[in-house]
Amino acid sequence: MQSSGLPVVIVGGLHADARRAAVLRLLRARPGSVALHHDLSGARRGTVARTVRDAERVLDRGVAPLVNDCACCALREDLVPELLRLADSGACSLAVVELWDSVEPKSMAEVIVEHGADTLDLAGVVTAVDPALVLPYLACGDDLAKGGLAAAVTDRRTVADTWARQLEYAPVLALAEGPDPADDGDHALLAQLHPTALRIAVGDPAFPGAATAGFDVAAAAERQHPATALLPQDAQEYGVGTLVWRHRRPFHPGRLYAALEELTCAAPRSRGRFWLADRPDTLLSWDAAGGALCVDNAGPWLAAVPDAAWQMAPPVRRAAAALEWDPECGDRMQHLVFTGPGLDRDAVRGVLASCLLTDAEFAAGRTAWRGLASAFDDLLDPAADRVS
Repeated sequence: MQSSGLPVVIVGGLHADARRAAVLRLLRARPGSVALHHDLSGARRGTVARTVRDAERVLDRGVAPLVNDCACCALREDLVPELLRLADSGACSLAVVELWDSVEPKSMAEVIVEHGADTLDLAGVVTAVDPALVLPYLACGDDLAKGGLAAAVTDRRTVADTWARQLEYAPVLALAEGPDPADDGDHALLAQLHPTALRIAVGDPAFPGAATAGFDVAAAAERQHPATALLPQDAQEYGVGTLVWRHRRPFHPGRLYAALEELTCAAPRSRGRFWLADRPDTLLSWDAAGGALCVDNAGPWLAAVPDAAWQMAPPVRRAAAALEWDPECGDRMQHLVFTGPGLDRDAVRGVLASCLLTDAEFAAGRTAWRGLASAFDDLLDPAADRVS
């Protein structure tokens, strides 16, 4: 049922010019709409600057104090009260939340839905994109702090991994070309990175309607979870390729660890789920961008839990496991996807295959597998989860 609350659209992305163009287009499309923007560049001075504006001028300015030395925390504390104030005023027809450069839309979308109750209606999440900049940003392994974009002293994200999450979370990508026009390869890369997204030009008359067509936070979380992620399919166009690699046999931890640098640098973006022989019950996520890899423990494979625990898993997780079920391995599998221009498919396949257990190792069984030296302990420690 459609909410009767104030419609809210989140517009994010590291491409600032494209983001501002998308916001202005939304403001001009609906009379009575306003945009909220929190500038986090002053966080080192202990404050976050808030601006409220319409299509023509700034309506209000304010300052929010830093919370826990984290600019994003301050944004969360200030954003919902401001949106509720706009809703209570009755004068606002649409609230456009323009995120600061490195803020990821997922956390803000969840905050609005959790605390907005019946007063706010999250009508859309948009990432603004300059197609010519997709590859340069995706290939940039610099820390956000180097460009003054870190949201906290402890923010260790890179430009590439932040951009990848911004791009892949939003169901609508608003395209706004900058001074350097994009070519067919740029558009092919964008399409392969997020094939289910609606890619629409900011100037398209249909853009405002697409941006406010609705957003389901729970469904978005399922699309991002390693166990149920909607990963891209195999593709090849204009020199840009996506390789999908799947296998049932587990990886040898030592051989895979030795190949991480080569695999991480094989494509500007790779992601998926995998399992290691010495950790047969653990679903591991693979998330690489710009030459940096993050490996996370995403919980157990459903094959490793008691039957009664299946009912505690979300329906989409149970359905995904059932579709992938193997009599010997259950839902355990390697499912990795590599995307980028000039992708050497044979080389990537060869490296991945060399990391699997051999026939003799596989035949030795799980007791022997668990005895293999673990090479991933440090990588799976949250304090040291990046290889670069």
